[in-house]
Amino acid sequence: MNAAVEVNQCGARRTVQGSGGMEVPLSQLVLNLGAATLMVTVTTLTHFFGLLGLTRLMSGAHVRLRTHEGAWRQASMILLVVFGIFALHTVQVWTYAVLYRGLGEFRTFEQALYFSTVSFSTLGFGDLTLGVNWRVLGAIEAVNGLVLIAWSTAFLMNVTNRLRLLEHEWLEPKG
Repeated sequence: MNAAVEVNQCGARRTVQGSGGMEVPLSQLVLNLGAATLMVTVTTLTHFFGLLGLTRLMSGAHVRLRTHEGAWRQASMILLVVFGIFALHTVQVWTYAVLYRGLGEFRTFEQALYFSTVSFSTLGFGDLTLGVNWRVLGAIEAVNGLVLIAWSTAFLMNVTNRLRLLEHEWLEPKG
């Protein structure tokens, strides 16, 4: 097979094998999987402890909520959770961006952050890409982001449903 060297918009060099296939040595694949395992572990633990912190913040506020007195407090708690979840995802995206920049995959941190954001959110524009040596890591970031965003959605729905139970309007007789 004949190989060609290609340079992407960030100046990264890649070797492209003939007929569209790209070969990555097994040692590089092991590095990809090791880095991906580390990143999934770090982001999952960040998420777990972040949600645990949000739960503890809410449990303290929950005690103070009373029927018909806490509509603004309930709204504030939901906003706290939304902004807290957004902050967690921001930390996770930035963690991947720091890794990509450290690996030399992008010339600037902005490029690394942009790539990480579109990968983590599974949007995947494709205008910036990782080199062949680290593309598995990028794919795993997308799966990691999908799972963590789904977890966040489930958490937010649970919080919203539990706060609605505090209304107790459905228990009181009308009339």
